[in-house]
Amino acid sequence: MRDTRDGRKRRARDFGMLPVILALAWPTMLEQLTQTAVQYIDTAMVGRLGTQATAAVGATSTVNWLIGSTVSAIGVGFLAYISQAIGAGRLENAKKASGQAVLAVVTVGLFFTALTLGLSGRVPVWMQVDESIRAMASRYFFILYTPMLFRAASIIFGTVLRAAGDTKTPMRVGIAVNLINIVLNFFFIYPSRSAVFLGHAITVPGAGWGIEGAAVASAAAYAFGGAAIAWMLWRHGQVSPKGQSFRPDKQVLAPCLRVAFPNMLQRFATSLGYVFFASMINSLGEISTAAHTIANTVESAFYIPGWGMQTAAATLAGNAWGARDEERLQRLARTILPLEISLMVVSGGLLFLFAPQLMCLFSRDPEVIRLGTTVLRMVAVSEPFYGVPIVIEGMMQGVGNTVPPFVYNVLGMWCARIAGTFVCTQLLGLGLVSAWGCMIAHNMLLFVLFAAHYASGKWKGGKRLGL
Repeated sequence: MRDTRDGRKRRARDFGMLPVILALAWPTMLEQLTQTAVQYIDTAMVGRLGTQATAAVGATSTVNWLIGSTVSAIGVGFLAYISQAIGAGRLENAKKASGQAVLAVVTVGLFFTALTLGLSGRVPVWMQVDESIRAMASRYFFILYTPMLFRAASIIFGTVLRAAGDTKTPMRVGIAVNLINIVLNFFFIYPSRSAVFLGHAITVPGAGWGIEGAAVASAAAYAFGGAAIAWMLWRHGQVSPKGQSFRPDKQVLAPCLRVAFPNMLQRFATSLGYVFFASMINSLGEISTAAHTIANTVESAFYIPGWGMQTAAATLAGNAWGARDEERLQRLARTILPLEISLMVVSGGLLFLFAPQLMCLFSRDPEVIRLGTTVLRMVAVSEPFYGVPIVIEGMMQGVGNTVPPFVYNVLGMWCARIAGTFVCTQLLGLGLVSAWGCMIAHNMLLFVLFAAHYASGKWKGGKRLGL
């Protein structure tokens, strides 16, 4: 009888975590949703320019992930430090870390600006982009990375705010950025044209810059977003860097880097894997590149529950770890994992059902639509399994335990996805379907590795960071 009462009490305490988890997760989900909606609109608008334009934009997208994820890894170090400092009640430490985040943004932003602009002409060549669209892809890449300093600010400062439990400010800035992007796309991509509004003929002005117009629109939106989130962080009551030193502080940077460095290696290695993966797909021709680009864009919307829950998991795990509250950490895990699986089951089901209609939004080419529908329905089945490692990794980031995720993600990427895709596409002459089959094998391997690590209890093996 007592066991029954204890079980009910435990479930009630676990259920009490739901409002806290959802309060942190929903703004991130909405931010991701609007960002994905803009990707959808962006891809659809560029898609109207033809298959070549879609391929040129998508050909370097994995390099974007490589750079963005490397910058995001630095933010993970600050996330662990700040969330643990707040959990331990040491707000001054959190503010010091915010000041060091400013230093990180300037250093990383300037470095990647020089790197990306200097290599913009070589990237399409390395990516095996078809010679007919290399120049177009290079121009798009150059323009997109001109405001890299602002992009670094958006990523790292947004992570600092989320670590403090403020997921609404990055959401608001993200929505504004996406709206600006859409509006500027409308005017920059297409030439001036006539339209009928309320029965009257009007002339809609347009620059007619094609995919370069899409790049300019994105660059301008990124610049606004970086400036806006820097201003919001400066005015923040809890983690404002105002009055803090911007000189390197070893006491803050050392523990942040201990967490960030394995995560940086992980993201760099996996993103580099994405580059090799996309390069092999680009070698299959324009149809495969376009279908892969569109399917990736479509699929990204269905990962939103996973990434939203990962943000909540990282922040709350860091708070509990900093407060030395083991029981709260266990309650978080028991609550968030079933919730994540349920959300991803629904997400995968919707992706499977509506894959053809979603592909039709972005392409009129029947072969691109058919191929994209096939691979989307394949990956939809693995969505619930992929949600598990996402959340477990988030909790491990919060407690500062980033070495095992590095090992698991590198194994999955290079042993399953890259090696498998190389054998299938380069040696056996198979197509895009086989490559996405290897991607699913990668997701399933991550599920097995992270689930086993979680079951062992070793996921809580992080260090408290300078507290």
